[in-house]
Amino acid sequence: MKLATSAFLAASYASCVHAFSAPKSDVAATRPQDVTPRNLYASQRNQYVTSSHHHTQLAATPDDGEPELFGGFTAKQRIREEIESPFRKVRLFFFGASTGSALLAFYFSALNVAKASTGFSNEIPLDEALQSTAINVAAVCICAFITYNDFQAGEKNLERIAQGGRLAKLVVSPSNAPAKRRNLAEYRRGNRVAICAGGEAYVQALARSLSADQKANENTLAAQIDAVDLVVVPALVDASGGVKQVDECWRSTTPGDNDRNFDLERSAAVVAFLRGAQAWETYLKQELETARSQGFDPVEKGLVIVVKKNGRVLRRLTGQPPWSSLVGTMEVADGSKFGMPGDDERYMAKALKGDGAL
Repeated sequence: MKLATSAFLAASYASCVHAFSAPKSDVAATRPQDVTPRNLYASQRNQYVTSSHHHTQLAATPDDGEPELFGGFTAKQRIREEIESPFRKVRLFFFGASTGSALLAFYFSALNVAKASTGFSNEIPLDEALQSTAINVAAVCICAFITYNDFQAGEKNLERIAQGGRLAKLVVSPSNAPAKRRNLAEYRRGNRVAICAGGEAYVQALARSLSADQKANENTLAAQIDAVDLVVVPALVDASGGVKQVDECWRSTTPGDNDRNFDLERSAAVVAFLRGAQAWETYLKQELETARSQGFDPVEKGLVIVVKKNGRVLRRLTGQPPWSSLVGTMEVADGSKFGMPGDDERYMAKALKGDGAL
């Protein structure tokens, strides 16, 4: 009995030791015959599917650098339009729903008119049905008109915001630093911009007006333009609305009979040449079409777009820039002297130097 008990205990101890012993390594457990070509192909295929799925997910992630468009406008532009007109969506919902309700009422009133005109019993009189129908028709017209006008106003506001974004991205190169590139957004707060677009004759006339003595003994126009922080950007356009690089046309300008002491370097500090003709063409396309629709030829007569320090368009003019009125009224017309934060210090410094008045 004792022998049997000892044998049983020994067997139990051996089984417990085997149960808690460390497993064999995977390398030893994997036999060469287990790695068959089929198993190897299946393993590689699973790995490929996993990596392909991961790659697809990465490719589907939207690019942060590419703005998401809604109806041709970015989400940022739509948010800005909502900020400028916070109750537009409320009005659109209210009057849009009112239009639908009036249409539904018109449907039933039209049925009442049809029933009353055919002599159905237990129906309202024909004159009351016609009056109700007329009221519903008027409600549909008024609500639909208000909804449509408000929607169109929102679209125009969005287009203005988008046009302002295109304007800010336009690139120029200062005349006295041809290798340098600056977009117009970098001029905000510090400078105003006058875009002068026209044909070759217009651009060269602009160059002579800035760089030659004409009626006065000495042409100080460039210094006056610089004093009001104005940068002039000439743009060479053709009859089809295309925009070309203006550097060669500007530098090939020759003085006329009334131009004395002609020197393009006199205006180099206040002139910048456009870069990226395609972007400029996209921006100027709408401006040139508007000028043509009003009976002006922007190639022959020219178009001037004055941009304020806050990046918004101050005014649009045709012909050569009226420098005397622009320079004389720019500080007040722009509003920067009274409305731009941080300008008080600059004007105070000018007053202390005797260069200007508060």
